[in-house]
Amino acid sequence: MADEIRFWRVMPEEKLTEINHAPLDLEQRLQEWLAKDISILDPGLMVIGREVKTDFGGYIDILCVDEVGDLTIVELKRDKTPREVTAQVLDYASWVADLSNERVSSIAETYLGYGGFEAAFRNRFGKEIPDTLNGEHRMLVVGSQIDASSERIIKYLSDFHGVNINAATFQFFRDSNGAEYMGRVFLIEPEQVDLQTRSKGSSKRRPPLTYTELEAIAEENGVAELYLYAVSSFSQYLQKHTTRSSIGFTGPINGSRKTIIRLLPGESNAPDGLRFQIYGNRFAQMADLSKDEVKNLMPETNEYWIFYPEASSDYEGFQGFIKSKVEIDRIAAAFSGK
Repeated sequence: MADEIRFWRVMPEEKLTEINHAPLDLEQRLQEWLAKDISILDPGLMVIGREVKTDFGGYIDILCVDEVGDLTIVELKRDKTPREVTAQVLDYASWVADLSNERVSSIAETYLGYGGFEAAFRNRFGKEIPDTLNGEHRMLVVGSQIDASSERIIKYLSDFHGVNINAATFQFFRDSNGAEYMGRVFLIEPEQVDLQTRSKGSSKRRPPLTYTELEAIAEENGVAELYLYAVSSFSQYLQKHTTRSSIGFTGPINGSRKTIIRLLPGESNAPDGLRFQIYGNRFAQMADLSKDEVKNLMPETNEYWIFYPEASSDYEGFQGFIKSKVEIDRIAAAFSGK
């Protein structure tokens, strides 16, 4: 890599003593460090999987998520050839690109333990798991050395095609007393990679839909009247916000704000009605009702729903279709005294 680090120790009387490079014992050692503290690579990441088996037979060294739910593939170069390492990380990315909320959550639960994903995410980022996971993904090739051929391939993919790919080297040093030091260098500045991805990439991060866009979708799908009535009714008692596919309504629960109701106009239609998802236990806490009382308030067309299969009871509830203003009034009335 072109940006090789040189490292000096400042000695008494302003004397500088250069610390020599030291060979990395095993790249497995670096993988262990990254798994324990991914912040040495990127402080905005949380590890959700190691040696993640893909449907194509390979294993992703480390899989991470950031605070908006996007994924990062971390692949150790080890002794792979330039063609092997770039082809492999691109192959993994082609698999990651299609992972659903449920699949991402399942991977995280396998690594973190049952119920661990939501707790770890909240502790790491101070917020609930986003409604949409894996909206975008990126690739990071990591090693003690990145050869010139790999550099050219990675730069070409980023600079000319806007692929969100980068490489980082961790350079090791050892002083005369045996103390070890480590430095990190990115092949391309991360901000530059993000810029190239936004400007040249075919996949661009979709921002949350605006209220106007959601209204237009509801109109197009023949549920505008129900949608606008529901938004007006629920927002009297709950705080509204938008996502990439829905409008959500949050309320204060145990010192934090949590989504209680979601309306999805894009999954709605005139014959069935307005698509909804409700977190049942959160609803019960917010409205001070029993689970049976909450169930009795649900629209006639409803079924059991959970955000992802391994999630805790905090993420389960009901989904279905709202067909009338009477059903909306019944739900909203539960919050009227709060």
